[in-house]
Amino acid sequence: MRKPALLAAVALLLGAAAIEVRAEEPKIGPGGWEMTTYYVGFLYKGEKWTPEETPETKKLQEGHMANIQRMGAEGKLVIAGPFTDGGDLRGLYVFRVASMEEAKALVESDPAVKAGRLRFEIHPWFAARNITVTPRKEEARK
Repeated sequence: MRKPALLAAVALLLGAAAIEVRAEEPKIGPGGWEMTTYYVGFLYKGEKWTPEETPETKKLQEGHMANIQRMGAEGKLVIAGPFTDGGDLRGLYVFRVASMEEAKALVESDPAVKAGRLRFEIHPWFAARNITVTPRKEEARK
């Protein structure tokens, strides 16, 4: 999939919701939407990628998932998920943070990135303000 098509797919997946974000002057985009900059991290197979499940790769995956949960709990990660087509592009992060440097530091904190299992690219993305994932009702009660 080409990057423009991929970015369009990400935009469709995200949707809009009411959640507080950092205070800043609203930017009004086409159609009157309030806009802001997010940082999208694309995760690719790294130098040390292997499809095999070993105790080491299982431990890295557990650390990867724990890191995702931590970033979400801190309110910095809007959404994350894997691509399921088996290609080099493995997953993505969408961050709501103050800078590219902060987004980069968050991705670099991922155990799978640290181990070389995954590598990444980050791109600024101008989109509707307050995008989020809404938990299912039973998850929200926990």
